[in-house]
Amino acid sequence: MSAPRPLALGSLCSGYGGLEMAAAQVLDVRPVWVADPAPGAAAVLAHRFPGVSNLGDLTAVDFGQVPRVDVLCAGFPCQDLSYAGQGAGIREGTRSGLWYAIADAVGVLRPRYLVLENVAAIVARRPGLDVVLADLAALGLTAEWTTLRASDIGAPHERARWLLLAHDPASAVADTAHLRHQRNGHPWPGRPGPAHRRHAAPHIPCDRRHQGRPQPTGQQGRPDAALRRSQAADPDPYHAGRQGYRPALTSRRPVPADPAVWGRYALAITRWQHLTGRTAPHPTEPTGRGGAHRLSPRFVEWLMGLPDGWVTDVPGLSRTRQLTLLGNGVVPAQGAAALAVLLGRLAADRTPYEGTAA
Repeated sequence: MSAPRPLALGSLCSGYGGLEMAAAQVLDVRPVWVADPAPGAAAVLAHRFPGVSNLGDLTAVDFGQVPRVDVLCAGFPCQDLSYAGQGAGIREGTRSGLWYAIADAVGVLRPRYLVLENVAAIVARRPGLDVVLADLAALGLTAEWTTLRASDIGAPHERARWLLLAHDPASAVADTAHLRHQRNGHPWPGRPGPAHRRHAAPHIPCDRRHQGRPQPTGQQGRPDAALRRSQAADPDPYHAGRQGYRPALTSRRPVPADPAVWGRYALAITRWQHLTGRTAPHPTEPTGRGGAHRLSPRFVEWLMGLPDGWVTDVPGLSRTRQLTLLGNGVVPAQGAAALAVLLGRLAADRTPYEGTAA
C-alpha cells in the first residue's frame, strides 16, 4: 500500500514560518504557498522554503485562483488586540482587522483545517475572539481553542499565546496516517489550565509581544516545568523527523548554564538548553561604540526555539528586521503542543449522528 500524500499547507501572515513549523510537528504536511509581503518575512520564506510561492499581500489575492490546501495557517496581526496597543480590537481599518480578509479567504479555499495564532489578550478584547468565532460559525466550521505559555513547554519566558484549530465537519478528522504524534496523556506535564477548551488559562500574564527584551520565565525551578515534553527545533521542519511528533528531552545535553553569567535565570536557561539541544548564545552583542552592548538577535532566536540561524543567517536581513520577525513569531514547540491537544479534542467531538452506526 502506498503512503498517503502529505496534507497541502497554505500560510497567511507567514512571518518566519513558526506556526507552519508547529503544524508540521503534528501533521504530515507539505507547503504549497505562503503569503507575507513584509520584506524581512519574504526574505526568510524565500531562503528557507525555496520553490514555495509567496502570494504577497493577501488583500490583493484572488483566492479563487489559488491552489486549494488541506491546512491553512494564519498568525494575523496583534497590534489592536495586544495589551501593549490601544485596544481597538478586530475592526475594519485596523491592523487586526486583517482577520476579515482571512475569513474571506477561508470561505473561498474551504481548507480541511484552519490554524490561527494570536496574543492571549484576544480572549479579553471586544471585539476580538467573539468576532472570530462568529465568523467561523457562519462559515460552518467547528473550532477548539486554547491559550498556552511558552514556559509551559519549558521555554525560559512566558509568552502566552492563543491558538485555534477549526475544522470543516464535511471532511474527516485526520487519521493516524497523517498524524505525527503518537503518545498518551498531555503534551506537557503540570497543571491542565491552559488546555481547557473555550476558557482562558487562569492568571494569563499581560502580552509582552512588543517588549524590548526577552522575558525570563517566572517558573524556573518549579516541579511542573516541562522538562520532558517539548519538541526540539527541527532543522528541516517539513522533511526531517518523519518518525512523528514525540515531545521528549533531546539526547544532546549542553553543559549547565553558568550562574556567574546568567544569575538567577541560570536554571531556566539550562532547561531550555537541554530541551533544544543547543547552548544559549550570549544575550548581548557589542555595538562597537564605547563598549556598549545591545540585545542579540541570535539569542532571541534561541529563546524562540528555532534552529540556529533560521532568521539570523538569512542574507541581507538587518538586525531590526530580524528582531521584528522574532518578536512577532510563535515558538514552534509551543504551537505544536497546543495543536496536538486541539486536534485530539476535534477527534473526540466527532460523535456519530443519531441513527447512524457508531
